[in-house]
Amino acid sequence: MPGRVLRDARLATMVPGGAPYGLIEDAALAIDADGRIAFAGLAADLPAAFADWAQEPLDGRLVTPGLIDCHTHIVHGGDRAREFELRLEGASYEEIARAGGGIVSTVSATRAASEEDLVAAALKHMDALIRDGVTTVEVKSGYGLTIADELKMLRAARRLAMLREVRVVTTYLAAHAVPADYKDRADAYIDEVVLPGLEAAKQEGLVDAVDGFCEGIAFSPAQMARVFDKAAELGLPIKLHAEQLSDLGGARLAAERGALSADHLEYLSQDGIAAMAEAGTVAVLLPGAFYTLRETQLPPVDGLRAAGVPIALATDCNPGSSPMSSLLLAMNMGATLFRLTPEEALAGTTREAARALGLSDDLGTLEAGKIADLAIWDVATPAELTYRIGFTPLHRRIFGHAVSHEKGGAA
Repeated sequence: MPGRVLRDARLATMVPGGAPYGLIEDAALAIDADGRIAFAGLAADLPAAFADWAQEPLDGRLVTPGLIDCHTHIVHGGDRAREFELRLEGASYEEIARAGGGIVSTVSATRAASEEDLVAAALKHMDALIRDGVTTVEVKSGYGLTIADELKMLRAARRLAMLREVRVVTTYLAAHAVPADYKDRADAYIDEVVLPGLEAAKQEGLVDAVDGFCEGIAFSPAQMARVFDKAAELGLPIKLHAEQLSDLGGARLAAERGALSADHLEYLSQDGIAAMAEAGTVAVLLPGAFYTLRETQLPPVDGLRAAGVPIALATDCNPGSSPMSSLLLAMNMGATLFRLTPEEALAGTTREAARALGLSDDLGTLEAGKIADLAIWDVATPAELTYRIGFTPLHRRIFGHAVSHEKGGAA
């Protein structure tokens, strides 16, 4: 069966090394019957073999890879609007967490919710992301903090991909916080919940990667190393929330273990930058949390650039520190707050976000052989995607087909 050809298009291929954004004017893109890109380039160079494929004119619209939100917590119960008020009244994120709020306060609501409740609530965030041109979303567990509730969250995340045309990558994050019944017994929690829960999630086919929160209010590098050991034993890639509130050396640990990404990174040291550069670990920056928590310590973007560390952007959509469901807004914040260029912002939600999920072979750029996850935009230039605030110029999405679990994605 022949495929189709998108004509009269402008392609922001996001292939590095050429024109900014990998931009091709007067372009065509061919999609084969399997949902993969068969050709992406100048319309004048389109092979004659594609002449009998269905032709779809785009009237000069911009085509980019489908956007990728590579760090979210969209499956959760309840909200934390009251904590938002408390922060505005002067309480710090750490003070709220140590008083029983923060991550732990979402746990009760998540445990009380059914899988159906979690799916219904998460779909509201997912639909908002889809309206922003997103085609792949990473979804973490981490608000159950029991084996049964962590698995419930991961099952809910898998179901999102059955209900919408979107790719869901699931991440096991039981090492997110120490629950109240394990207060001052973090090692026991890892032994009795985190590690056996990870084995159960792997056995049920619910987990694509493993994450943790390495911070003074959560888990130490030594404790996270134990979780990473189990992930390696099970053949699962890792990532880490690191250096958000202090520098514990989590990013260095993650990089030394070959992590896909280290995320947040406001307090990242030069030592951590060097380790990430050597390992090829992606820096996932989360401006929504920086903004919501009114942080002043900027992530070391210049140092990351100088070292050649890939930089991705994500919403960190969660009920506490980043209640944001717009990846386009995260791009604007990444430019405005962190001084990324618009090209870096778009690369951070396409090419580098795919790298942060281990999906670069299939996603993130417009190249022959890759999956045809596309976003088609009514914009004059690619920079407009980062420049506008509260405006979604999406014309439509095209969703290719799913990546197999063996490659790290979700079917």
